[in-house]
Amino acid sequence: MIVLEYKVKGKQHQYNAIDDAIRTTQFVRNKAIRYWMDAPRELKVDKFALNKYSTEQRIEFPFTAELNSMAVQSAAERGWFAISRFYDNCKSKKSGKKGFPRFQKDCRSVEYKTSGWKLHKTKRRITFTDKKEIGELKLLGKWDIQSYELKDIKRVRLIRRADGYYAQVCIGIDVVDIQPKTGNEIGLDVGIESFYTDSNGHHEPNPKFLRKAEKSIKHSQRRIYKKHKGSSCRKKARKLYAKKHLKVSRQRIEHAKRIARCVVKSNDLVAYEDLRVSNMVKNHCLAKSISDASWYLFRQWIEYFAVKFDKIAIAVTPHYTSQKCSSCGVIVKKSLSTRTHNCSCGSYLHRDTNAAINILNLAKARGGHPQSNATGVEATTLLGASLEKPSFDDECRIPSALARGVSNFEYSNQPYIYSSLCDTEGVSGQRELTIDTNYQLTITNPSSKYPVVDKLVLNA
Repeated sequence: MIVLEYKVKGKQHQYNAIDDAIRTTQFVRNKAIRYWMDAPRELKVDKFALNKYSTEQRIEFPFTAELNSMAVQSAAERGWFAISRFYDNCKSKKSGKKGFPRFQKDCRSVEYKTSGWKLHKTKRRITFTDKKEIGELKLLGKWDIQSYELKDIKRVRLIRRADGYYAQVCIGIDVVDIQPKTGNEIGLDVGIESFYTDSNGHHEPNPKFLRKAEKSIKHSQRRIYKKHKGSSCRKKARKLYAKKHLKVSRQRIEHAKRIARCVVKSNDLVAYEDLRVSNMVKNHCLAKSISDASWYLFRQWIEYFAVKFDKIAIAVTPHYTSQKCSSCGVIVKKSLSTRTHNCSCGSYLHRDTNAAINILNLAKARGGHPQSNATGVEATTLLGASLEKPSFDDECRIPSALARGVSNFEYSNQPYIYSSLCDTEGVSGQRELTIDTNYQLTITNPSSKYPVVDKLVLNA
């Protein structure tokens, strides 16, 4: 899946029509949630039932009939996405809140499928043909859509942001760029003082985008409350405040993408911690700094580039990676303020470097899937695996920064054998991981020029 994003240029009445389409999408989605809530238990409401109900709404509410029929279905599918996620959390017995579906009040996009829009022959303009009267919009951007056929375009999404309106074109083609093997392996320990520290001792500085822009953001926020409620000046001040936050968000994405691409491209194996960031930000002393570092965003980009470049990304449990000595294995307890690791065996390292070496050793020894886990929470990523391949409807909801292809990871029924299937047949083929009786792990790729990718010896 490739998502090409363009900024759209139009007139004010066209922007108003886009806002009306977005409000209609929100209405259909919320009505689908209400229909699911009010339905009796014996009536099982699924995705198809919500699509059928959205069709009935077009008769009851005439303004929804002005929106393209497939766009209405897409809005109902958003409601089902929230419902199915709630069901999945209940089945997996997720701790804490299960994410019960709630009504949306801040919808910012409308999504068309394969109808309701038409590309100009130059493919630099797009026309929306439904009764919302959005009309023809000019596409501004550097992405080349000329090389893709019209049948490959699966969805078109209009998005409202603080600095204008954007169009996302979802193309059903996976991107695979197999890179030559480098023979390098690296472990990463993310942090606040440094963005990450690797097992080679390199410290990547933390840019701290939010901290640097915090003074300007606070100033623009104070200006909002000095304006009268409902006035045009207050709307302008609020828009300026939103633009500053949008700039910080884009800086984080570009920084994480650039660093992750460089790390994955220069190494065959990348090991990192399987951190529960959502739990860590509950510590209000470090929540802002952790959010500013964007650890999980960095991990998502690592997993994406690992699939794209045919590399291996391993997530390991973070238990005692900072306390354990990377040389002798002895636990050396230290507080967060202690930044050096000094062991009785003579090992003297930076605290984060020692943790990065432990992460790499753990990835080699156990393949990122520990044999025992006292917390009872399994690692979210196994050896050679990235994020699970979502359905097409779910994948179209992935942000443009991430929706460029993910792999499908399957577990074989045979013991100690895993199989990883690439989405694009004939490009990377099938990768097999086999553990023999001598606890030797062999990674093979039959369709590659070099069938045997790597061999590792595991701890029994």
